[in-house]
Amino acid sequence: MVQNKISLRDWSMSDKEALAYYANNKKIADNLRNVFPYPYTLENAEFYINMCINADASREYLQAIDVEGKAVGSIGLFIKDDVSCKSAELGYWLGEEYWGKGIITEAIKQICNIGFEKYNLVRIFAEPFANNIGSRRVLEKSGFVLEGILKKSVYKNDVIIDSCIYAQIR
Repeated sequence: MVQNKISLRDWSMSDKEALAYYANNKKIADNLRNVFPYPYTLENAEFYINMCINADASREYLQAIDVEGKAVGSIGLFIKDDVSCKSAELGYWLGEEYWGKGIITEAIKQICNIGFEKYNLVRIFAEPFANNIGSRRVLEKSGFVLEGILKKSVYKNDVIIDSCIYAQIR
């Protein structure tokens, strides 16, 4: 259960030290796309925060996961285009010391509510690696349904693995 008050908020350059600290974790990087670096440096944090600040808000909704005034993770919706314009991909990560406390589940629920209302989405999906049981469980607790397994769809750390498609429909 959520023990701390959490909120989603815009990123600020004042978050760079916390971002670099919490993101610098191989367990996190191993479960994300290769664009997420490891080790994660202050320069990476500055780059990411600048990207978030300058993002096209009509296409990307990028938020810091804030626990008691501290950015401890990141969550975002990436709105698709063309015939998929009513769908968005969900991406997220959370600092390891906050795992198992219901924080990411609550953050996912909050951002999905925003996505359905602000962006008039009808479908939000996520694509965790099949071996990331923690993330899969979090999605299920947040109301997502497994739609399928994509066999041998990911090449990460010199290994080919499956990924999953989870979605929540409005």
